[in-house]
Amino acid sequence: MENKYDLIVIGAGPGGYVAAIKAAKLGLRTAVIEAGRVGGTCLNRGCIPAKAMLHASSLYREIQEGERFGILALDVSFDYEKILAYKEGTTEKLVQGVDKLLKANGVALISGRGTLLSKRQVQVTDQGTQEIYSAQNIILATGSKPLLLPIQGMDLPGVLTSDELFQLKKLPESLVIIGGGVISVEFATAFAALGCKITILEALPRLIPNMEKEISQNLKLILKKRGIDIHTSASVQSVVEDNGAYACRFIEKEKEMSVSAQYVLCAVGRIPNTEGLFGEGIQPEMERGRVVVDEHFKTSLEGVYAIGDLIKGMQLAHTASAQGIVTAEYLAGKEASIDLNVVPSCVYTSPEIASAGLTEDEAKEKGIPVRVGKFIMSANGKSLITQEERGFVKVVVQEETDQILGAQMMCARATDMIGEFSTAIANHMSAGQLLKGMRAHPTYNEGVGEALEELFDGAIHVAPKKRR
Repeated sequence: MENKYDLIVIGAGPGGYVAAIKAAKLGLRTAVIEAGRVGGTCLNRGCIPAKAMLHASSLYREIQEGERFGILALDVSFDYEKILAYKEGTTEKLVQGVDKLLKANGVALISGRGTLLSKRQVQVTDQGTQEIYSAQNIILATGSKPLLLPIQGMDLPGVLTSDELFQLKKLPESLVIIGGGVISVEFATAFAALGCKITILEALPRLIPNMEKEISQNLKLILKKRGIDIHTSASVQSVVEDNGAYACRFIEKEKEMSVSAQYVLCAVGRIPNTEGLFGEGIQPEMERGRVVVDEHFKTSLEGVYAIGDLIKGMQLAHTASAQGIVTAEYLAGKEASIDLNVVPSCVYTSPEIASAGLTEDEAKEKGIPVRVGKFIMSANGKSLITQEERGFVKVVVQEETDQILGAQMMCARATDMIGEFSTAIANHMSAGQLLKGMRAHPTYNEGVGEALEELFDGAIHVAPKKRR
């Protein structure tokens, strides 16, 4: 009985540990297998440490710019070792918290590498020893790892992934970042604020290409204003050693170019971490390296499910957590408590960026007639107080019913406020219904109300458009 469970989860990242805790709360005897520390990439090498670095670097930049608020601070400096210690301390508290939550909910935490065997069994290998566990159902949640481009020089010691960048004990003097997605612009923001010379090389025509074009354009202007060199439509050909530095050779507008730095960061995405996950002769249906699942996250193997970065979809910690909860609920015979079709996307730059649902262009591509309400945040009182950079709140509604279909935000606290729109979209609310809630003054959140008002008679704090 000791090695038999109702549910075994392989991987204790944000998808796995959340699925395990939810399953335990629903009465399933549950175990989670983890080869490293609980929390996965998100807590240990991704979301949390990256946001801690962003917070520290943003604070340093704000102190340097304090004169605009009448605050004079001379000879402002930072201790990079202490920033790293703060980052590690934050991570450690959260990891310990997850450990305690697993124990408090009666989830068995099994240390070692889990390998799926036939007949719903899992072999756990830990420090040379092996043990077999079995369960009625198994959830695969081993996450992902950084992708390295298949080009010359990716194996050089100065070419880093996000995992290795966090391991540096000294701040890089200069850094070339290959890729212009979310990971790239967040690292660029953090390290540039600390004085590191940053160059971004993005193969596509704009930064964060999955976001709305207006957001990409504004972000590029802001990053360039902060001294970050940006090359879009830039195809990296190779990385070579260059007098103690590393040179990225790339083609931009049919012209061969090169840029050198102390380190090169490859931030072009992540791939599923399936190494050692499947035993001999057993593997679920795969497609382009990802596990194929149905609407209930079932794989082609009986009693085996997969969630998070292992499957097709958005590689986000909160997506994995939501999938873990819904899968646990399905296994316990409960209805899904979360609408998985509405996924908020967040970028923790300054200003923050967030979106949910459809953009105006996506709605048009689907043939959906829409109206758009937009509020420029320079007219927002709280934004004026804190002297925020350019930003806006935009809401997309169905033309006839005013049902909220999507929202895009680029402003302070956007990553916190997007939840209001995610809830509205998931519950099929109209703009009028969302307007019924009073918003406090002065807050950034007033921008949400102003964007909604713009759909009707016009935002209160914007001069009315001249009528012809």
